[in-house]
Amino acid sequence: MRLLQQGLIALCALAAPLAGGQASAAAPGTILHQEAIPGAPDGAQAYRVTYQSRTAKGDDVAVSGLIIVPAGTPPAAGRPVVAWAHPTTGVVPACAPSNSVLRFAMIPGLRDMLKQGFVVTATDYPGTGPGEVQPFLDGPAEARAVLDSVRAAARIAGSGAGPRFALWGHSQGGQAVLFAGATQADYAPELQLAGVAAAAPATDLSALFRDDMGTKGGNNLTALALWSWARTEAAPFEPIVKPEAAPAIEAVAAKCIDVLLTSPSKRAADKVLATGFLTVPNVATVEPWRSIIARNSAGPLPKHVPLFLAQGGADVIVRPAVTQGYMKRQCAAGGKVTLHSRPQTGHGWIAAKSAQAAVSWLADRFAGLPAPDSC
Repeated sequence: MRLLQQGLIALCALAAPLAGGQASAAAPGTILHQEAIPGAPDGAQAYRVTYQSRTAKGDDVAVSGLIIVPAGTPPAAGRPVVAWAHPTTGVVPACAPSNSVLRFAMIPGLRDMLKQGFVVTATDYPGTGPGEVQPFLDGPAEARAVLDSVRAAARIAGSGAGPRFALWGHSQGGQAVLFAGATQADYAPELQLAGVAAAAPATDLSALFRDDMGTKGGNNLTALALWSWARTEAAPFEPIVKPEAAPAIEAVAAKCIDVLLTSPSKRAADKVLATGFLTVPNVATVEPWRSIIARNSAGPLPKHVPLFLAQGGADVIVRPAVTQGYMKRQCAAGGKVTLHSRPQTGHGWIAAKSAQAAVSWLADRFAGLPAPDSC
């Protein structure tokens, strides 16, 4: 979700989508298109794929992403899979991370995961890549796309991907992996979840919108959400947006995050949004947006699923108190939580700074070691 990311989120090379947004009536995880692509680290083989998934409403949808297979012969029991879920990159098709020239650099810990022998998947989420618009901060849709990327990995010839998998995500991707961990037993019961790792996850969306509104990042977050939800949730934003701000919202939504950093149209939009563009003090208190926000706020994981949380003390997007609150709820639910704190780290860098610790934690879960507990 980080809307002013530095370094890791330079993306949106305008490559054409691999397939249309409508998927055929195939089983979730079915690969609809694949192509080998160069540039993966350490001799790994990478594929850009389009695969079958399901929306939050259960409709078929085509989703694009990456599947990266380590070099060497897979073990007889199959390779573990780590499903990476990315932070916010934009809500229009061109903003799919798999289309970026920096697609591999945008997966924190990728080299370490490949050295560990993990297959790595990286979904684009529905709507970025194939389709027309991403259902932004839609936890169930993101979760299904993440889980179906694991199913797709097993369908890549020679991948050796087995049923054991883990989840790793940042910000919006943290929301995605928490929803995936909570729904996996029902949606993908044939898979075996070893653990969930989330860096500065978007958990309490009401707090997120409240805390960030009025900041440049918060204004962008709200603009992206309102623009997306107008199209995916039948919730037109005009009733709560000042008429003169509507073009600014359109301008923000039309760009990817790297363009948001430098675009003249984005700078002009920022000036409009900075003056206060809503007619209500808090979008999270007004229907239908209140209900949309509530149902996409993450609940606790099943208590048997271990959780790794990384949080930066200097994060002003997902604030430490929000992550600490989610940790308390997970502990109260009987879960085991490992908290990795980095006091000087802000939102954009927390996944990169915590990747080594997260991958080590994931490797221990695949090895069957008892999960440490910070509760």
